[in-house]
Formats: sequence, C-alpha cells, structure tokens
Amino acid sequence: MSSPQTTTELAAVADALRSHDRFLLITHENPDGDALGSILAAKLMLDALGKNSVMYLSGAAPLPAEYQFMSLDGLRRQLPADVAERVLFALDCANESRLGEGQAALEPAPVVVNVDHHHDNSRFGDVNLVVADASSTGEIVRDLVRELGLALTPELAEALYVALVTDTGRFQYANTTPKALRLAAELVETGADVHRVFQSVYETVQLAKLKLLARALDRAQVYEGGGLVVSYLLKTDFAEVGAAEPYSEGIIDFLRAVEGAELAALIREPPAPGRPARRVSLRSSSDELDVSAIARASGDGGGHRQAAGFSSELEIPQIVDFLREQYLQARAVARA
Repeated sequence: MSSPQTTTELAAVADALRSHDRFLLITHENPDGDALGSILAAKLMLDALGKNSVMYLSGAAPLPAEYQFMSLDGLRRQLPADVAERVLFALDCANESRLGEGQAALEPAPVVVNVDHHHDNSRFGDVNLVVADASSTGEIVRDLVRELGLALTPELAEALYVALVTDTGRFQYANTTPKALRLAAELVETGADVHRVFQSVYETVQLAKLKLLARALDRAQVYEGGGLVVSYLLKTDFAEVGAAEPYSEGIIDFLRAVEGAELAALIREPPAPGRPARRVSLRSSSDELDVSAIARASGDGGGHRQAAGFSSELEIPQIVDFLREQYLQARAVARA
C-alpha cells in the first residue's frame, strides 16, 4: 500500500504531465536496463497522452548491445535546441551529477520532474516522486500509467519488464517484493515477450565482453579475510580487447558471487577521453552493509544500499585503501 506522501507525490507528477505539452526525457549516464526501460516506457506513456517528447542520453558511448533490441531509435545524444521550452523529466537519476552533460538542461527547463527509487535521491526536481522501496524506477512508471488512467500496451509492458527484470537481477535480489512479482505477471499477461527479453539481455554476449571479464577475474583480490573483493580494468584493457565502456556492465556481479564476499568493487578507467579518471562500482551481498554510504563518503557517489558507485581521481592502490578502510568501518557499525 502506498504511503500518503507517495500518493501525493504521484498525483503531483501526474498533474505536471497533464498540464504541460513538451518534454525532455533524460536518464543517467551509462544506462542500465531500468534506466532504458523507464525512459522508453515514459516516452510511450507521454505519446499516449498526445504529448511531444524526446529522449536524451548524455555521452557518446554506445548503448549496451543487450539493449539494442529495444525501440530506442529516437534517443538523442545531444540536447535539443528548444530545451528551454521542455519540461525536464528525469528518470532513475539519484542526483544531478548522474545526468552528465544533461545537467545543462536543468536551469533553462521550465519545470523539472524527478522520478526515481534511489533512497539517497537528492530531490533535485521541482516535482519529485522518489519511492525508495520500489523494486525499480520502472515499477514507479507503471504506477504513473495507472494514475494517468492509461491502458498498458504490449510495447509499454515490455519496456517496463526490461526495467523490472534487470533491476531485480532476474527476480533474485533483495528488492524482489511481492508487488514486483505481481507486476511481472501483469506485464507478461499484457504481452511482454519474456523469452525475447531474456535472450537479448542475458544471452547476447560479445566476445570482447568475455575477454574483458576474463581480465577482471584474473586481477580479483580478496581483502579483510575474504569479506572484500576488488578488481580493476585499465583503459588499455578496453582498447586491447576491442570493448566499449558499456561492456563492463555486469562484471561486478561475478565479483559479488565470490564465496564469503560481503562487498565487491570494480574499478575501471573509462576509455573515452575527458571522463573522470576512474569509476568504481560497488555491490553488497549483506543487508548490513550500505554501499551507498561508502559511495557518498568518496565525495562523488551514491546509489542503493546494495548497489552503488562513485568516480575518483585517486590512483587504483589509493582507491583500494579507501575501500578497505570503509569496509572495516561499515563492519564495525554493523556489529555495534
């Protein structure tokens, strides 16, 4: 059951969508399935309302190959010239920095709508709908569709299913709630093609991605009695195996699966020039460890309790030292 605050916020977002005609849909850099599924579902939702909307993604990195089956042909990589005339509708973005170059659209936008499920969301919108216990941002978009009185279509259902199945780790993560499972059934009943999504997302793996995974696994080290697992990828690794930055998506989950690991970290140097020196992905297999707190302690990060990340200009050994210190502090707090 929704809280009174969530119900009020849901109504406020629905009113904002009804009362404006032009929108710029945006999600975070290096998008995952929830980001892409949510932005596509929001586009289809606004189309059904008869609104004019465009989808935008910051950066030049290609989309992960596993999501190229989705109807994202209209996804722009540059901000439209009429950005000042469009409501900025941000999806799955915990804070402004996650918008990348899209931050330039915040100031001129007449209204900023922020829909997300990260518990540490900075509520940067003029209208905010942040549901921390939602399995995915896609789940919140489904609630918006209902609030707006729109019917699900097979295309909309499949976009939402991509968001849901990827952010719950194929319904295996701790955020797999009864509501998420009921939503999955509804989306399949509406026409989401489960087999097509599974084959495209989980059984379409480029050889270069496997080679990148091999390098990360070969470098993996355990610390603090095996509770912390860390690996890294260099800029040269991407070039040598012929991999783009999105190919590193999902590697962290192999590190999290190491026996005895409570915290897994993957440090990577983005191959694109002009990007932060290093990005760090964090995953926790323990309910007691809030990795988003570790990401925030870095000064440039955030995320979920069990999945977060940050950027850093530090050298890899220094990042490892920081992670070891933070892990020990987190364990001490958990035991207190």
